[in-house]
Amino acid sequence: MAQKPVPPEPAPSPGDGDDWAAIMAGIAERSQRLMTEFLTRNATGGPSAVPNLGMGDAMNLGTAFMDLTAKMLADPHKLMDAQFNLWRDTMELWRTTTLRAFTGTDTPVAAPEPGDRRFKDEAWQQNQVFDFIKQSYLLTSRWMQTTVHDVEGLDPHTQHKVDFFTKQFVDALAPTNFAMTNPEVLRAVMESKGENLVRGLEHLLTDLEKGKGRLRVSMTDETAFTVGVNVAATPGKVVFQNRMFQLIQYTPTTKEVKETPVVIMPPWINKFYILDLREKNSLVKWLTDQGYTTFMVSWVNPDESMAETSFEDYMLEGAIAAKDAALAATGAKQVHMVGYCIGGTLLAATLSYLEAKKDKSVATATYFVALTDFSESGDIGVFIDEEQITGLEKRMDEAGGFLDAADMATTFNLLRANDLIWSFVVNNYLLGKENFPFDLLYWNSDSTRMPKAMHSFYLRNMYLENKLAKPGGITLGGVPIDLTKVKVPSYMISAREDHIAPWMSTYAGTQLFGGPTRFVLSGSGHIAGVVNPPAAQKYNYWTNAKNPKTPQAWLQSATEHPGSWWSDWDAWLTPQSGKMVPARTPGKGKLKVIEDAPGSYVKARAV
Repeated sequence: MAQKPVPPEPAPSPGDGDDWAAIMAGIAERSQRLMTEFLTRNATGGPSAVPNLGMGDAMNLGTAFMDLTAKMLADPHKLMDAQFNLWRDTMELWRTTTLRAFTGTDTPVAAPEPGDRRFKDEAWQQNQVFDFIKQSYLLTSRWMQTTVHDVEGLDPHTQHKVDFFTKQFVDALAPTNFAMTNPEVLRAVMESKGENLVRGLEHLLTDLEKGKGRLRVSMTDETAFTVGVNVAATPGKVVFQNRMFQLIQYTPTTKEVKETPVVIMPPWINKFYILDLREKNSLVKWLTDQGYTTFMVSWVNPDESMAETSFEDYMLEGAIAAKDAALAATGAKQVHMVGYCIGGTLLAATLSYLEAKKDKSVATATYFVALTDFSESGDIGVFIDEEQITGLEKRMDEAGGFLDAADMATTFNLLRANDLIWSFVVNNYLLGKENFPFDLLYWNSDSTRMPKAMHSFYLRNMYLENKLAKPGGITLGGVPIDLTKVKVPSYMISAREDHIAPWMSTYAGTQLFGGPTRFVLSGSGHIAGVVNPPAAQKYNYWTNAKNPKTPQAWLQSATEHPGSWWSDWDAWLTPQSGKMVPARTPGKGKLKVIEDAPGSYVKARAV
């Protein structure tokens, strides 16, 4: 359980005289120092002088929107029709607002989408002024997005880019994000005599200091968690390590275990403990309770010394080394291998390599929300084209040979900006509230770096050119990678609302692998769709004994089941796990204990 934070001292009110003056003087001093540091970086032209989006150069948007403008001006009649529709809807909003004022009849012209939590405060419905502001914003933002989306003649990538960043623009301009048009903020100003704004300014300065002049929006109380104490706390031992990773073997919780151990490769874009947050939702704890000897790869957080570390290195010194270490530690002949996100992409390539080497030491492969065919990569694709990757490579060189963790975090936060950026701007800076301790958001803030050579290879060969899906498209360790030759039985779990690895794209893997494949679709998204213990009784999942060519056909004939897919996975794994053997204590096999779990690699923070 997260430790309960100590409540902050109440901010003094304007009537507190000297205390109030001291706070304002401190804020002024901090603001001046931060501004001086910012101007100094700009003057020296350092890599932090201009903010960026991590996987691409935002300045490339200029070309995309110039193309958009040219296409719009080429069809003035369509643009006039769009403007007329906005005028007509605005007139209807004025009519219904006037009618409500005189009769009390409430017939909204525009309503928020289901799940839009920005307008949950009752004043947005009950107060006519704020209801009018809300509906005006919704009408205008939808008009803007529809007008941009309906422009003809743009290539698909440019269309996707302008759609995505138009939504970013309209999300940023929401009335909820401004003090004077947010009823909850105005109410807090009246009740606290403005103390909420003073606290908010202090929070803003703290976040700027934490980001060294770059705004790093706090999402949770990071002091409430300690890795290895109340997150990543499942007992185990580090039994192997090299420059790439530490391998954790977890302490068994059953007297006997299944013969074939499980080796999990999480994404190195984030840290492994998303699968071990708390006891009640820890996948590794659940696996040990089901009688699996469970190993976890804990990737190193790269620095300048790893600039030339390649995707091939992650395969040879990562995936294959982890497999071999688990076999040595247990004496087993085979392992079950699991890959999460990019870890799953690596797993697929590794299995092709092992097949070419006639290595049969992998019994099954499980892919958690992992792309193997990148032809439809979702919104992340807006950050990836030749110009943006070239700019990214230049920035990685300037940074010392790696992608800064803050860049990667910003990119993924933009995919859900209202939930992961603007909600915290309102809570922290406008309402002046303290962040609630939340382990998932603590993990989300514990970002990692990406080595330049690996990251550039990954973006170019997978996202940009989709070479992994082409037999012989890439070569690793001297072996042309061909996923059609992978004969290992595969279990693929994807999430229906995944915004990082869209399930209709991950489904393409069922048509690539040469062995039997079970595809399962979970409810929710990239994280909650995976981390969904049976005891929670949340979401549903879908199964289908067949894998037709299209995901639409698969879903049409799929069977829906209540609860978690974990039990289905266990039922699939168990018959392929060999006999029961005495429980294996970490360090009792050929590999000795190096240190207690979760190890030291995971504790290295990038920011």
